[in-house]
Amino acid sequence: MPEILVEARGLTKRFDDFTAVDAIDFDIHQGEAFGFLGPNGAGKTSTMKMITTVSPITEGMMTVFGLDPTTQGRSIRQRIGVVPQEDNLDLELTVAENLYIYGRYHDMKKADIMPRIEELLDFAQLTERKDSQVEPLSGGMKRRLTIARALISDPDLIILDEPTTGLDPQARHLLWDRLYRLKRDGATLIITTHYMDEAEQLCDRLVVMDEGKIVAEGSPRQLIEEYAPREVVELRFADGDNDEAVLKLDGLAARSEVLADRVLLYTDDADNTQKGLHSRGIHPDQVLVRRSTLEDVFLRLTGRRLID
Repeated sequence: MPEILVEARGLTKRFDDFTAVDAIDFDIHQGEAFGFLGPNGAGKTSTMKMITTVSPITEGMMTVFGLDPTTQGRSIRQRIGVVPQEDNLDLELTVAENLYIYGRYHDMKKADIMPRIEELLDFAQLTERKDSQVEPLSGGMKRRLTIARALISDPDLIILDEPTTGLDPQARHLLWDRLYRLKRDGATLIITTHYMDEAEQLCDRLVVMDEGKIVAEGSPRQLIEEYAPREVVELRFADGDNDEAVLKLDGLAARSEVLADRVLLYTDDADNTQKGLHSRGIHPDQVLVRRSTLEDVFLRLTGRRLID
C-alpha cells in the first residue's frame, strides 16, 4: 500500500455550540487524488483548514506526513501547496514576479527559483505572458497561475479548493488536463469541488460530507454502483398532467423522484421501464434516458435542499 500522508480518526471541529466537523475518519495515500464533496456548510472547508494547520483540532487525532499539526504545523506547511478558492495573486506584479515572490516565501534560492519558474510557466501555458501584469489576464490564466504558484516549492501535498469555480468550459477542461498531468506524475492532490463531473474526472477516491459527517466513501464508480441503479429515465409532462401521471408510476422503477419540473425514474433497465410507461397509458411530453452519474449519488445522499 502507498504511504498514508494524511490520517484522521474522530476528527472534530467545533465553533462554540456548532459542530462543523463531526468525528470523521479518513486516510489519504501518497500519489492519489482524494476528493471532499458536500453542500455548503458540510464541513469541507473546516476539514481543509485543519489539514493545512491554520485551524486547530477540537477533538480526535490527525497526522499529516506523520507529523502532529498541533505541535509541528510549520514543518507541515512547508511541504504543502495550497490553491485557495479565490485567486489572491499580486495584481500589480508580473506573472513571473508572482512566482518569484512565492519562491522567496519558501526560502528558495534564486538559482533554484528561476529554472523552476520557467518549468511552471510551460506547465501552466503562460510562457508568453511571463512579463505581463496579472490584472488583465483572463480568469483561466489567473487560475493556472495560482496553481503554478502553489507548485513553486515542489510540495509533497497539493490542496485545491474549488479549483475551477467561475471558469468557462474550455478553461475548466484545460485546467483538468493540467491537474491530470500532476496526478500522472505522482502528485498527491486533495480536491474540494461542487462539480460532480470534475470529481469523476480527477478523483481516485472521495468522501461525501453532509452536516459535518462522512456519509459515503469510495471511488466515483464504486459510489455510483452502490447508491444508484444503472440508468435514469427523466420524464417531463404537460402542465397539469404531472400529478395524475405520478400516481401511475408506483412500482415501475427501483426508485422514483418527483421534482418541480420533471420526474426521475432510477432503473437497471431503461427499455423495460419505458415499455411499462406505455402499458400503463403514461405518455410524457419528453423522455430522456441517461446513465447514472455521481451527481445522482450526491443528491440522494445530501438531498436537494438549497443551502446558502
